[in-house]
Amino acid sequence: MSKIEIDVLTAEFFGAFDNRGGKTADLERIRRLVIPEGVIVKTGPEFTVYTVEEFIEPRRRLLTDGRLVEFSEWETSERTELAGDIASRFGEYRKSGILDGEPFEGGGTKTIQFVRTSQGWRIAAFSWYDQP
Repeated sequence: MSKIEIDVLTAEFFGAFDNRGGKTADLERIRRLVIPEGVIVKTGPEFTVYTVEEFIEPRRRLLTDGRLVEFSEWETSERTELAGDIASRFGEYRKSGILDGEPFEGGGTKTIQFVRTSQGWRIAAFSWYDQP
């Protein structure tokens, strides 16, 4: 059951950013999926460590101000390991959208750390690496 719950949680996480067809990205969902003290890390030249709130706000602006439309990202492969109340997932993903009027596609790797809480599985940390 735990692997299925983690699969659902991961799909919900990726779906939070979807604004295709004029729908509003559901970034409030991130607050529910990630523990309040969660750590979020963007790797690469603009290496950044975010709190949950620091991560959400710039993405809310980007996904609602018209600069990034028809955006979605989805997992293409994963491997998940579980041990009691902790789990770790390493997955490849793709993304596409229209940024500042220009279509784009990309992808990369995300690693997600999960913990089982009294409210069920939640994300404790995640990091990503976008392919150049």
